[in-house]
Amino acid sequence: MPVTDWTDADLAAAAALRDRALKGTSAYEHVSSLVTEVGPRLAGSAGDEAAVRWAMNRLGKLGFTGVRTQDVLVPRWIRGTTEVTLLGPAPQPLVAATLGGSIGTAEEGIEAGVIEFDSLASLSTGQASDIKNKIVFINERMERTRDGEGYGKVVKNRVQGASVAANLGAVAVVIRSVGTSDERFAHTGRMVYDVSAPRIPAFSLSNPDADVLSRQLKTNKQTRLRVKSSAREMPSTWSANVIGEIPGTDRAGEIVLLGAHLDSWDLGQGALDDGAGVAIVVEAARLISRMDRKPSRTVRVVLFANEEFGLSGAKEYARLIGEEHAKHVLAMEADTGIGPVIRLETQVAPESLGAIEKMRKAMEPLVIDSGVNTASGGADLGPLRALGVPVLDPVLDATLYFDVHHTMNDTLAKVDAKTLDQTVAAYAVAAYLAATKQGDFGRLSPVPFDR
Repeated sequence: MPVTDWTDADLAAAAALRDRALKGTSAYEHVSSLVTEVGPRLAGSAGDEAAVRWAMNRLGKLGFTGVRTQDVLVPRWIRGTTEVTLLGPAPQPLVAATLGGSIGTAEEGIEAGVIEFDSLASLSTGQASDIKNKIVFINERMERTRDGEGYGKVVKNRVQGASVAANLGAVAVVIRSVGTSDERFAHTGRMVYDVSAPRIPAFSLSNPDADVLSRQLKTNKQTRLRVKSSAREMPSTWSANVIGEIPGTDRAGEIVLLGAHLDSWDLGQGALDDGAGVAIVVEAARLISRMDRKPSRTVRVVLFANEEFGLSGAKEYARLIGEEHAKHVLAMEADTGIGPVIRLETQVAPESLGAIEKMRKAMEPLVIDSGVNTASGGADLGPLRALGVPVLDPVLDATLYFDVHHTMNDTLAKVDAKTLDQTVAAYAVAAYLAATKQGDFGRLSPVPFDR
């Protein structure tokens, strides 16, 4: 069906919704409730289980309909304790974190010399004779950017570094944290073992401690580290996606999806990643439910299980909806902290771009730029996007986000209520207009999803 314009009444209702959000929302209260009543929510943990109960209760109290869960099998990993110690003439403990999914060490740890590389690419061309029986140190700093682009350039060090190093004979790997802070907070995050490589322990160092190690190596090539970790993998267990809806009127069978992930890493409170995202999509939908002019389509909120450790919830949601994916008109995700929204990016049919521009203009007082039509939509939307579901990506300001991302400093203190309100306003307007259009946003070409 070709995309058609919104009526003046639809646009007026969207403007009123936007202005209502800017006057103040309950988004901060949602984040505060989640981190205070639940706290960290690592997949498969007691906190994860408590988060599912919290979400069911919260959505029910807020008046969502069809509140339900989808059972999701998730991996379970225990961090245990972490020690990284710089040895030699100036011995000192370094601030470090075991990377998510890493194996642990024997009780006595691993002591070895260190060899430094400035990127995964340079490690890949390293000589096994230089690396064998050493600890590889990947020292590549993440660039601070407003849209978070710097993250994608260095996160491969965390994900692939251990296997690349192991195939060259390394006994462990340490990386400079994938983060932008100069405070002594180590950033965790998921690493992945290649089945073709031996498994070795993997750690991240805070940026200041990475600097210490690099300086030592410049003056003493014989610098040694001792690394210890009691991390261990446990049998998989059950978690759940949590779903709630604001029902549509005459086209209730068509879905506009708002997604965020309910799990978090274990080091901090998960306030920015992704408590803020949960609050944004829940509050945007709640505000739509209070409108006099109801949406034609159903607005569905999905709080996904285990985004951090492999997108278990996103994959299971896409599997379980089956052919219903064709009824998903547009999907949006919130997973980059509090915002504000600075740009609208999309992956929709080219003939829908005019409608997206009209949508952006309805947000005009929020100062949001237009963007490309090649957006990913976010990690949890990957399986849906692969099925052909169009995505809208409100790009959030990530200038400070990666200072605390995946660290113990991801706390409620970093959440600003007024910034959240601007972000909620943008999501609410986008979801409402998507749910009131007579036309759709086309379909994408289905592609394999193998992440």
